[in-house]
Amino acid sequence: MPRIQIDLPEHFAYSTEMTLYLSHMNYAGHLDNALLLALVSEARARFFMSLGYTELNVEGVGIVIADAAVQYRSEAFHGEVMVVDMAASDFSGKGCDLPWRMHEKLSQREVARGKTGIVFFDYAARKVAPVPASFRSRAGG
Repeated sequence: MPRIQIDLPEHFAYSTEMTLYLSHMNYAGHLDNALLLALVSEARARFFMSLGYTELNVEGVGIVIADAAVQYRSEAFHGEVMVVDMAASDFSGKGCDLPWRMHEKLSQREVARGKTGIVFFDYAARKVAPVPASFRSRAGG
């Protein structure tokens, strides 16, 4: 089976730091793959907050995750500080991609990279909604 390849943007609009706790580790002593995705979810929430939004309220609509892809590049360990960079790209009428990269702060060792596809969603009407123009402009799209 061919491995996925994720191309990253030249510039990331947002960056945040997270320290890895013992509870993030798996039985092999390194960052658990599922908890890596939880950290990326936290970074996404912080990205939205940096733009003045929450994931449930972007100009009156929320988001849903449409798809996600991850490439694991190296191990990460308890006590290390991860930097998660994120951007918004490939906008369509209803959503966009959020490419991201996680690396260890001191060594710059890349731990993982990925892309999360989001769709804007009107939770009151229970249907997909257009990308809010203000989100597109604030997020760099």
